[in-house]
Amino acid sequence: MIKKEILIGFLVALIATVFGFYIYVEFVLPYSFNESLKILKEESLWGKVLGLAAIPNLLVFYLFLKKKQDYRARGVLLETFVIAFFILLSMFI
Repeated sequence: MIKKEILIGFLVALIATVFGFYIYVEFVLPYSFNESLKILKEESLWGKVLGLAAIPNLLVFYLFLKKKQDYRARGVLLETFVIAFFILLSMFI
């Protein structure tokens, strides 16, 4: 039961991060979606954009804590650490 709640929190945070990434690339960057992805790849900006894309996790984490769903909040925190690991990894690659 506990693992299921943590997994739900992890998946919700993953969806929030993907949604944040899409919103940033589509609406903030002045280029088209495909051009933006090419620029991110060429200039190695994946880590910075992933960091910005993880901001919606704060909202999800706060909502889970407000609803007293602590294990789901742990899943959000776990996913945030995974994103932080990928950001760290992207700095060295």
